[in-house]
Amino acid sequence: MDMLNTILNLLLPPLTIIFLYLFYPFYLLIKLVIYLCNHYLRFEDVAGRVVLITGASSGIGEHLAYEYAKKGAYLALVARRKDRLEIVAETSRQLGSGDVIIIPGDVAKVEDCKKFIDKTIHHFGKYHLINNAGVFQTVLFEDITQIKDTNPIMDINFWGSTYITYFAIPHLRKSKGKIIVISSGSANMPLPLASIYSASKAALLRFFETLRVELSPDIKITIVLPGLIATDMTTPRFIEKYGSDFIMSESVSTCAKAIFRGIGRGETYIEEPSWMKWIFLMKTICPEIFDYSLSYLFFRYLKPYFKRD
Repeated sequence: MDMLNTILNLLLPPLTIIFLYLFYPFYLLIKLVIYLCNHYLRFEDVAGRVVLITGASSGIGEHLAYEYAKKGAYLALVARRKDRLEIVAETSRQLGSGDVIIIPGDVAKVEDCKKFIDKTIHHFGKYHLINNAGVFQTVLFEDITQIKDTNPIMDINFWGSTYITYFAIPHLRKSKGKIIVISSGSANMPLPLASIYSASKAALLRFFETLRVELSPDIKITIVLPGLIATDMTTPRFIEKYGSDFIMSESVSTCAKAIFRGIGRGETYIEEPSWMKWIFLMKTICPEIFDYSLSYLFFRYLKPYFKRD
């Protein structure tokens, strides 16, 4: 065993460099051709299709519901706030959705997740699943007073998507349905002040990457990695300091439109804003420089406003 690892340690570095030098340009060319074909020649017709959206009462989930409604999709909307769901459902009907149901409940509860799937199947028969429900966190890890208070972050962000996906898979496999999961750019990079949140989104990313392999080719999975989006999860401290139009944030409607287009083109990953993919590339190629730059920005511009009491 040790001999095999020694051989791999010696052979893989030069072989990888040779591969990147000789074949990577052709790989990029093929990806470009596929992207152009999908962008201009293929787009999924969602009229009459059923889309189940969790976390649909606000933010990205709400605006994704509106994008699908404009194209005539049928909707099953899930969230904890029934009053907000009713407003989103009515707006979706006005925008063009022919059939909208709301299913109030909590994705962190296994029994509720089963209910979401059962009611959607009973009403529509088949659907696509958009795992969007999530909660945010803005606190220094050492400032957390009760560590157990962070459990809901993992319960909602990770286990909520896991539970509902578990119950959805048999139905999605039969109908060749899709799973769309809203992770976060923080899944691919360390986000100061959001340690547990980033961990939950990283778990989500790896989980659905694994499922993509396990469920292929019956179920297609698209993973969305949004950056800083101006949603209801933007914390009061950020709003107080930078205003609701924080310079690095993107409007939720713009984000939802980009996600909708990416799903329609069948993309496996959607980074939004798209410049984020170059940040991820920089982290992969120059991790030390990336970490130094992030640390500098954090200590210079953010940490002074999150001092310990």
